[in-house]
Amino acid sequence: MPNDPYEILGLTKSANADEIKKAYRKLVRTSHPDLHPDDADAEMRFKAIASAYDLLKDPETRARFDAGEIDGLGAERPQRQYYRDFADTADNAYHHRQGFGGNADPADIFAEILRNRGRARGGDDFAERGFQAAGPDARYTLEVPFLDAARGAETRITLPDGRSLAVKIPRGTEDGQTLRLRGKGGPGYGGGPSGDALITVLVKPHAMFRREGDDILLTLPITIDEAVLGGKVTTPTIDGPVGLTVPPGASSGLVLRLRGRGIERAGKKTKGDQKVELKVVLPPTPDDSLRDFMTEWRKTHAFDPRADLLKGTVA
Repeated sequence: MPNDPYEILGLTKSANADEIKKAYRKLVRTSHPDLHPDDADAEMRFKAIASAYDLLKDPETRARFDAGEIDGLGAERPQRQYYRDFADTADNAYHHRQGFGGNADPADIFAEILRNRGRARGGDDFAERGFQAAGPDARYTLEVPFLDAARGAETRITLPDGRSLAVKIPRGTEDGQTLRLRGKGGPGYGGGPSGDALITVLVKPHAMFRREGDDILLTLPITIDEAVLGGKVTTPTIDGPVGLTVPPGASSGLVLRLRGRGIERAGKKTKGDQKVELKVVLPPTPDDSLRDFMTEWRKTHAFDPRADLLKGTVA
């Protein structure tokens, strides 16, 4: 598996933040070990994908990698030569380890080296050496409904060993966001603390709502009379239906804004908005009175909404 985070995510160094997030979300949805039970390398690839994203999503660690200050595992370049000196030895945990992100603690790497040494001798000598280290982090994915991610919720996941773990979904959780549950990972070494559980949230699409940053987008059908005359209509929001005023003469594509009806996130003083795009919808079968009215209206009105478009095609 390559150590270049750009190569792991299938990107080039010119990729922007949105492209990095999009590539990561796509790989998370297709590469999780649970989807490939017969592939022994699936977990290793999944951890490498998560580590690559952890490094590239942070502008500071990405800049340091691009400048050659750290390697693809987040380790300082001057340190990497030291570990290479042991590349052909049985104690080379650094060469084989996966899953340490851009903020890896050197103690985690050292703990892995000692753990492998203990295995080679048939035991764990952390306690005898007086060394303590945190246990490894465990990674999971959790698919949640759109509204649970937007409004916040509590749910449970079942771990591979059959245990159940309670997970709180914070209000405003984004697709691809990773939640950290302290102390819910692997057991520590030499009496050290347990690692953490890192849960990547996959948000299911919603039939009506879409998300753009902290704003919620919705396409709202309106009738022809509401479009012509205007009026008060009811529109769904993530927190329930509210009234919306449609101005007279509204056309399909007009976007109205409901202030403060979007996503609320911890640490932010203001909520996002809901943007409502109007879509004029005719009855399935126009009745005779409507047809007769429009026929007479056409005779006395020469409005052409395509006039400006056609002017642009004339040389």
